[in-house]
Amino acid sequence: MTVPATTPQPGAGAVTDTGPGRPGPADEALRPGEEALRPAAEALRPHADILRPHADALRPHAEDAFAHELAALAAADDRPRPARWRLSPWAVATYLLGGTLPDGTVITPKYVGPRRIVEVAVATLATDRALLLLGVPGTAKTWVSEHLAAAVSGDSTLLVQGTAGTPEEAIRYGWNYARLLAEGPSRAALVPSPVMRAMDQGMTARVEELTRIPADVQDTLITILSEKTLPVPELGEEVQAVPGFNLIATANDRDRGVNELSSALRRRFNTVVLPLPATAEDEVDIVARRVEQLGRSLELPALPEGVEEIRRVVTVFRELRDGVTADGRTKLKSPSGTLSTAEAISVLTGGLALAAHFGDGVLRPSDVAAGLLGAVVRDPAADRVVWQEYLETVVRERDGWKDFYRACREVSA
Repeated sequence: MTVPATTPQPGAGAVTDTGPGRPGPADEALRPGEEALRPAAEALRPHADILRPHADALRPHAEDAFAHELAALAAADDRPRPARWRLSPWAVATYLLGGTLPDGTVITPKYVGPRRIVEVAVATLATDRALLLLGVPGTAKTWVSEHLAAAVSGDSTLLVQGTAGTPEEAIRYGWNYARLLAEGPSRAALVPSPVMRAMDQGMTARVEELTRIPADVQDTLITILSEKTLPVPELGEEVQAVPGFNLIATANDRDRGVNELSSALRRRFNTVVLPLPATAEDEVDIVARRVEQLGRSLELPALPEGVEEIRRVVTVFRELRDGVTADGRTKLKSPSGTLSTAEAISVLTGGLALAAHFGDGVLRPSDVAAGLLGAVVRDPAADRVVWQEYLETVVRERDGWKDFYRACREVSA
């Protein structure tokens, strides 16, 4: 079975790519029996422009933001490529880890961590095994998943976002109910899921937060991953995956016990655990890169003198996360939050915005103190005690941290 076009047919509630002088959904001729659908089509006309891609998107997809790097890699890549892959496995790993091509093009690292982890993940996608990226919150699982899909398939948007309310239709398929009522079950009434589209086109699908999805919905993936087929019993047909199809799922360690994967589903995945950054320098590098990227997209000033504050925030996060100071001399209590690298990026981006709009553009301790307090103190009772003890026993006595200590005391009072 060939999956129908992802946009419903005009006259059936479709939002078409209309432009000035071009007919919208309500202007399209409706076939006999479809007059009942006209009100829905009319209602969509004012919103047709919403679905247009924007050249100045706040956060471009990976394949758009790094299009020049992907194009340079494709041009230089002379290694074998699996069916329907845009790049060879070697080039995909280079895209994730960074490097310099023979023509001098610099590929920026998207992931800072053990090279072998990336190689195992890419090799998995080149087989018929699905990939599960596992780790604590903030270890770049979603980031790695998006960039893997962009490098392999050139499209990272075939995405199912897992939540407690994710229905089975989000993984399998749904129906255009207006057309279903008018015509009955048909290919035209079928609304394919991102997974079904990936199967039909030989691309990489993504499922975020797999363990947040109810267990019975999770198990919808078993047949897809084992038999590489998706039955559509209403039509007496099925969609068979073509070469190039695979699936990347992400899950948090902290979600264990929420909706555990069944043993049958877990066997369909190769699991790769993404660790926290191994060293403080690695984490500082990751945070600095992302803060700079986010700052550019938000049109915030550069960070000429912000490295010291980045280093302080990362040090605080690592010490409280590990329960010991960096020199190993003082044991510490850990707060209830994860204090992930992603949260450090958020704290510093917020501080950069404060410095830009309410300061002199230079990132200072007073700009990051409030965000730091919010990241550490999630439980107002227990975490506040942990934070106050850390301030008085560690930060207060640390050379060169006086301004930082005063700023944190001020917002903690």
